[in-house]
Amino acid sequence: MNGNLVAKGLLLLMLCQHASFVIAAADETETITSERVSGPVTVRVSLQPKSPIIGDTVKLTIAVTAEKDVEVLMPDFGSALNRFSIVDFAPRQSIDDEGRVIATQTYRLDLPSSGPQVVPPILVEYIDRREGKQTTPEDLDAYEILTDRIKFDVQSVLPSESTDELVPPLGRLDPLPNATNKRSGVAWGFAIGVMTLVSALAIVLWVRSRQRERRRSAFEIANGRLEQLLQSPRETEQQIDQFYVQLTAIIRQYIEDRFEMRAPELTTDEFLASISNSPDFSSEHQGLLHDFLRHADLVKFAGAKPSSDETHRSIETARRFLLETRQGGEDAGH
Repeated sequence: MNGNLVAKGLLLLMLCQHASFVIAAADETETITSERVSGPVTVRVSLQPKSPIIGDTVKLTIAVTAEKDVEVLMPDFGSALNRFSIVDFAPRQSIDDEGRVIATQTYRLDLPSSGPQVVPPILVEYIDRREGKQTTPEDLDAYEILTDRIKFDVQSVLPSESTDELVPPLGRLDPLPNATNKRSGVAWGFAIGVMTLVSALAIVLWVRSRQRERRRSAFEIANGRLEQLLQSPRETEQQIDQFYVQLTAIIRQYIEDRFEMRAPELTTDEFLASISNSPDFSSEHQGLLHDFLRHADLVKFAGAKPSSDETHRSIETARRFLLETRQGGEDAGH
């Protein structure tokens, strides 16, 4: 009898250890790439890792190389990526020694579910300002390049060979004498029940830990992106417009990560209406966001030209909101 109890205890321990998640991290060296060339422009899209596990964050990079005197029009923030949750966004642009423009957009994306997924085609445009070249096609404002679809599979956390049937991993035991059959059946039922409960609990704890980690890092990600944005030039009208687009995108994405609101997908009116009913935002922070977003809309959509003082106030408003609502700091609604 004692031997049976010891064997059952060891079996239960093995099952619990198995259920505590041996989740192999996807090999981040594996990358899916796609490349399209149109005249003086090359567009390369890459996705990493190639075979993510549900709960992983994938890295999507759009890299465009254009010859000298070719103006590149990169995709709008989040273009064609509505099915994914955008965790981070980092645009960059530089000019190499040969005068070529190197423009990149890097996204970190959360995946909606396991199974087959697709990154839809993404539109990149350009204007050819080289001497002797046709600037744009007839009847169009710019040349267009549409990238290929990128198909990939998201792995489940459950083993591929798992089934709905619970099978003892050590095989079925020989029947015991009738006097102990009932007790044995109860013990095995208890062991299987514990195994199922531990597995479910492990999944819940793992998902919650990922959510807490994402909320904790929301401030660091947004603050880092803000500091990076402040290094970009703000001299021409186009640079100022792009600055306000990225500044508001940082705040909207932070709100989604910090408060789990779909802020990037809402219009300004829809967003302001949603936070007015949320206990997470104090009236003071609602007022800050209202003035901040309305002013940015005037710059982005109405052609308003902000003064240096107005731009400075927008930056300070963004900083203040991040600091006062960061995880572990002064929460917005408290």
